[in-house]
Amino acid sequence: MSKNIKNENIKIRNEEKADYRIVEEITRNAFWNLYAPGCDEHYLVHIMRSHKDFVPELDLVIELDGQIIGNIMYTKAKLVDESGNEKEILTFGPVSITPEFQRMGYGKMLMEYSFEKAAALGYDVIVIFGNPGNYVSRGFKSCKKYNISLEDGRYPTAMMVKELKPNALDGRKWVYYDSPVMKIDKQEAERFDGNFEKREKKYQPSQEEFYIYSHSVIL
Repeated sequence: MSKNIKNENIKIRNEEKADYRIVEEITRNAFWNLYAPGCDEHYLVHIMRSHKDFVPELDLVIELDGQIIGNIMYTKAKLVDESGNEKEILTFGPVSITPEFQRMGYGKMLMEYSFEKAAALGYDVIVIFGNPGNYVSRGFKSCKKYNISLEDGRYPTAMMVKELKPNALDGRKWVYYDSPVMKIDKQEAERFDGNFEKREKKYQPSQEEFYIYSHSVIL
């Protein structure tokens, strides 16, 4: 499935097996040294595809002039209310754009298209973790506003929620649970990275920004 956006040289379609290595390379390049020295997001992409919570219909790549420049992947997650009722929802990530094409709107195009597709599949809520500056313009709001916390009761600054359908959430207290695939084995990720061209791991200021967001909560 494809969709032309803004100009005829852009196409969004489902990822194919032939794209796997390219997508992993793009993901590695997009996240290298961003949140920590090195990265393991490309390993997450690799293991997500075969996990039961993976949503293949929402495994998308964006092409520019026939070249893949980015991708987005979704997994199922869940919300559980105080009575034990479960609600199946979505989370996405990694969402990656080749570094030289970042901050040009391609990531926004990819996300917006994926939101439409997710809604068409019957999903009505997305919960993600990220820098709010990247997502509030796409309709995401603080998890606190929707009364969605982690199991320990915290409302992380980095946890945000988007309703794909109005009033999909009714204000009751929910606890968010990720897919188990998100729990990465760091040693396995390091071994997997050995299959790629060697790159220098180093510190950069974005890592401190990530630390602040990932360790802060809304009271």
